[in-house]
Amino acid sequence: MRIAAAMLLAACMGGCATYHAKPLPEQAASATSLSQLQGFDATALPLDMATVERLVLLNNPDLKTQHARHQAAQAHRRQDGVLPNPSVGGSVGYLLSGPGDATAWTASISQDIASLITLRPRREAAKANADGVDAGLLWEQWQTLGKARLLVIDLVEGEQQLALQHQAMESQTQRESRILDAVHAGNMERVTVASDLAAAAEARTAFDDLQRRQLDLRQQLNALMGLKPDVVLPLASTLPSASVDAAAMREQFDSVSRRRPDLVALQLGYRAQEATLRAAVLAQFPPLAIGYDASQDNSRVRNGGPAVNFTLPIFDHNQHNVAIARATREQLHQQYTVRLATAHDDVDALLAQYVQLDAQRQTLAPAADDAVRAASQADRAAQAGLIDVRNATDLRVAAINRQLAQLAIEQAMLEQQAALELLVGRGMPTSLEQDVMAP
Repeated sequence: MRIAAAMLLAACMGGCATYHAKPLPEQAASATSLSQLQGFDATALPLDMATVERLVLLNNPDLKTQHARHQAAQAHRRQDGVLPNPSVGGSVGYLLSGPGDATAWTASISQDIASLITLRPRREAAKANADGVDAGLLWEQWQTLGKARLLVIDLVEGEQQLALQHQAMESQTQRESRILDAVHAGNMERVTVASDLAAAAEARTAFDDLQRRQLDLRQQLNALMGLKPDVVLPLASTLPSASVDAAAMREQFDSVSRRRPDLVALQLGYRAQEATLRAAVLAQFPPLAIGYDASQDNSRVRNGGPAVNFTLPIFDHNQHNVAIARATREQLHQQYTVRLATAHDDVDALLAQYVQLDAQRQTLAPAADDAVRAASQADRAAQAGLIDVRNATDLRVAAINRQLAQLAIEQAMLEQQAALELLVGRGMPTSLEQDVMAP
């Protein structure tokens, strides 16, 4: 018996984990150059949209924690699927007085049957929960890439707007300088040119605002990549024109429940709750333990036999846990239904906005081209002394404003396209590894 006990103890200790301290770092810093980023290729400069997305996916600080969250979910899955341990008991009764001549002892071993009955649904729930965590992590990746896309669009389009606004500011500044020279010479009254001076100040303010916005966007993109705020990202100067096929988008939305990870995660959460509800229903039966008891009294009389232990379900027969599980399932059902309907409405709304922007672009394009031609003609006329420089500047600024409006529409269309691709899961796999059925 001593040898058996020692072997049993060694087997139990062999599966035990050990503890090792892991202190937190005293300092941490973001990358100070592109070369420190994982997956960076110097031959890929300037960075296009696909390269930026790849670098964000590999280096985003928040996404780097996903491996640990995946490991934690898998650990919970393994723990929830482990067989319940048998219970072992024993006691020793030393002879203190009386006619006996031996030490009494009792020993027992039993197994919880109720835990075995609910083991299968609990394992199903644990698997669905773990897979749901992975789907949620994939959705976080997809949203992070969507944010990176929008930042690249705003930065590239913003640089073009900044260049045009700089031209407008320079034109206004040159006119302002001439006007101030004339005012100081006594050839003009400041009151008569107040609107021109105000226009020059507004042009500088607009340019400064754009500069601040560009800096903020660059710092946001750097943060997504795990770079320090002052690192300069050389982005490609142009982007492909926006192109949205409404029919194709709606066709892709038909399978969005299998493509978008957030919807897949909700489905898996619902599946896990279904299994949890089944386990709660099975747990209504009386908790039952079956085992074997053996004993010896002080006169060396030994006996043994099967033992059964169960709880009478008089007051508590798990009805509250069943009600909670059923209510939670209904909540998840409603949440999934609302999310799916909302996604459909969002796609319809974005498609309508895109159509409106496209119509505005088509209307604005001829007017912008005409304004640019008129400004060019006015510049030539001003150089020949045929018209006043002040009027030529007004026409030039008007043409620039038309171009800025055109760029703003193009930027909005690119943003709408990126949002639509995010909503329909365009570019995501058509299904995950597990076979998921919508509730």
